[in-house]
Amino acid sequence: MEKQYPLALDLQFFSGEKTEKATPQKRQESKKKGQVAKSPEVPAALILLGGVMLLSVSGGWMLDQILAIFRINFTQYISWELTPASVRTLLEQMTFNAMKLMAPLMGAAIVLGVLGNFVQVGAMFTTEPVMAKLNRLDPIQGAKKIFAVRALVELLKSLLKIAIIGTAAFLVLWRKKDELFLLSHKSIGESLVFIGGLTIQLAVVAGVILLVLAILDYMYQKFEFEKGIRMSKQDIRDEAKKAEGDPLIKSKIKEKQRQMSMNRMIQDLPNADVLITNPTHYAIAIKYDAETMEAPMVIAMGKDHLALKIKEKAKELDIVIMENKPLARALYAQVEVGDYVPEDLFLAVAEVLAYIYRLKGKIK
Repeated sequence: MEKQYPLALDLQFFSGEKTEKATPQKRQESKKKGQVAKSPEVPAALILLGGVMLLSVSGGWMLDQILAIFRINFTQYISWELTPASVRTLLEQMTFNAMKLMAPLMGAAIVLGVLGNFVQVGAMFTTEPVMAKLNRLDPIQGAKKIFAVRALVELLKSLLKIAIIGTAAFLVLWRKKDELFLLSHKSIGESLVFIGGLTIQLAVVAGVILLVLAILDYMYQKFEFEKGIRMSKQDIRDEAKKAEGDPLIKSKIKEKQRQMSMNRMIQDLPNADVLITNPTHYAIAIKYDAETMEAPMVIAMGKDHLALKIKEKAKELDIVIMENKPLARALYAQVEVGDYVPEDLFLAVAEVLAYIYRLKGKIK
């Protein structure tokens, strides 16, 4: 007999599947943790191409600098007497010359490396990925990462990259095979020029191929990242609840606000001239002073339980309570505490106030 599962369990199963795109808040949280779609191949390709272009432009200057270093080493430094002071001076000058020679390449590598990451993820600074975590020392988890599908994919990508770049380099060398076989008949200078040009050509071809592969790898990383941060419908609902706040806390805040509002109304109630009621559902307290107010003002109002409290307090204060169902309903629907009576209700409220003033013996 086929087993039947409750519909609630089916709905719970489907709601737990991560099929929805990540929300902006989820993306922001992932970015704070350093979890972004990024390919390390992009900065590597830019550094290679930038280094090759820099060498092709400033190669003559760098060659002159290298020859100058060798020249001064074999003409001046070789005749120095070895003393602590001379050795220190020699090391300082050689270090300075080496740094001056490598500074353009190092500067270009740093700039292109930062640019390669910036074009992928934008401006981002976080220390979360370098924080020490004990779970990273777990050998079982480490073994799982080594033999995971993602690790296999990375291995295949590396082998494919080597195969493509190797094939391209072979084709370039194959086209130059005749000139390579004739290098023994050329001078050292001509051979160096040819080898240097061939090296630049190989590097450019490898850099272009690496850049194309880096773009494809970034698209793959983007796909994997979007897949990894997907959310279930339940996750989205939980995030919405978290953003709105705990319903219990919100209800307590609203209850506190209602209590404070009721206390303010009770405090202002002694200034009321009349309390208009439904009689059991609504209670609206109205105050009017012809010398200071342009129209009658509602200073307290309530419905059901609050209306009952206002009526009890009005009886204690000996405020006139007048039953007028249509007027009470209209006032409750159109005004708030602190509002003036609207024009369409002026006449009805004026009649009530006139009646109250006649009862008290003071006509305004």
